Amino acid sequence: MTDQIKQDDVNKAVWGACDTFRGTVAADIYKDFVLTMLFLKYISDVWQDHYDAYAKDYPDAPELVTEMMRNERFVLPADASFTALYKRRHEPGNGERIDQALHAIEEANIGKLRDVFQDISFNSNKLGEEKQKNDLLRHLLEDFEKPELNMRPSRIGDLDVIGNAYEFLIKNFASDAGRKAGEFYTPPEVSQLMAEIMDMNEGEEACDPTCGSGSLLMKCGRRVVAKSGSKKYALYGQESIGSTWALAKMNMFLHGEDNHRIEWGDTIRNPKLLDAEDRLKHFDIVVANPPFSLDKWGHDTAEHDRFGRFRRGLPPRTKGDYAFILHMVETMKPRTGRMAVVVPHGVLFRGSSEGAIRRKLIEENLLDVVIGLPEKLFYGTGIPAAILILRKNRPTNDVLFIDASREFKSGKNQNQLTRDHLDKIISTIQAGESAPKYAHLATPEEIAGNDWNLNIPRYVDTFEEEEEIDLVAVRAERLKLKDELATLELKMDGYLKELGF
Repeated sequence: MTDQIKQDDVNKAVWGACDTFRGTVAADIYKDFVLTMLFLKYISDVWQDHYDAYAKDYPDAPELVTEMMRNERFVLPADASFTALYKRRHEPGNGERIDQALHAIEEANIGKLRDVFQDISFNSNKLGEEKQKNDLLRHLLEDFEKPELNMRPSRIGDLDVIGNAYEFLIKNFASDAGRKAGEFYTPPEVSQLMAEIMDMNEGEEACDPTCGSGSLLMKCGRRVVAKSGSKKYALYGQESIGSTWALAKMNMFLHGEDNHRIEWGDTIRNPKLLDAEDRLKHFDIVVANPPFSLDKWGHDTAEHDRFGRFRRGLPPRTKGDYAFILHMVETMKPRTGRMAVVVPHGVLFRGSSEGAIRRKLIEENLLDVVIGLPEKLFYGTGIPAAILILRKNRPTNDVLFIDASREFKSGKNQNQLTRDHLDKIISTIQAGESAPKYAHLATPEEIAGNDWNLNIPRYVDTFEEEEEIDLVAVRAERLKLKDELATLELKMDGYLKELGF
């Protein structure tokens, strides 16, 4: 039956569920309810599907079926299933019942879902007074009961339609969310580019210290699956916003990424991904799209950082870009460590303490590639950004600059990078050579001569010479037009005389 399932139908169904709230509740509020309901429906369908299969195989051994269900990926208490909630949808108290169900599911799966639902309350006054709230949630339950959203494994097989639908929702919420979108979402083509450049291998560990909904991190893991078919890798992340952290946890489970550790907390003030000696854990791959130029990033406590992350210099009080970069540098493994980070262009050329930090990173031969991206790629900001690639144990000390700022597909509100654009960037990095009007391989001496300024136009000359103007031909064309104009004026005078003017 799997061949009958179409991703577009599933996506339309989950996006249609949002109509229940539109015009009544703001999108940045109802997105958490829709995404959580998708997760609840998924685990309920999986549970019921497995239960029915065991009951069919062992019709005379209900105790055995019960015991087997205890070993499921998620344990689902009887009254906490989507079906139980749907059956009582016409009764008062939908919000309270859904909250109780989520609490029961968390308690039954405390090792996996601890605190995941604590910032999400379906009984919240944000959904209006009791009657309105009850009606909204009844409609939401009915939306997810649609046949298109039957997520039983026996129906969908190995297809990742649920994970894809979750990503689809997050992307659409991001495009509607304006400035707030940057808190939880990186455009998929940018995530894909970073994941392919990092090229994660089997057995490696990847980390995103500002992981948002976890999409960038998961793309790194999918590189391993694509290359080897193996899921032998580990994903780590930290996210400071509680509701976004919850999205990341659910996103991981919906994509079958059980080998993950996502922590909730402020990465700069309180890094939680530590090793057995209470030091920063090291990773093969570190990727991030941190908040651009964060104002209150933790400057007051950074000077006495117990992990020594700011030994190369203290970032400015009102711009936290280098705070995240320095944290990432300190978490790269000494031999295999590599990192990719999205930054605003100011990071490339601002002076003072940022200039000093930049110089030290270059002198330590950590900087590998600087990629300039087009404008209007990121949700919530029209400014162009750049990607910095840093690596440990670099075989050379040159730095490759790529100007991809003019290569994009125009969209109504957002520009996009196509597959061809990604391939061009990746092949240029692999070649490691200069390319006319696109890339330049700079020596350390050249960068030092530019006072450690990494502004891409200093290295990549994209100037297009204008065609030489043939003045003789222009003069001849001008005289010809002048004669034609004189002829037309004589004709016009004749017409006017005929008309009596």
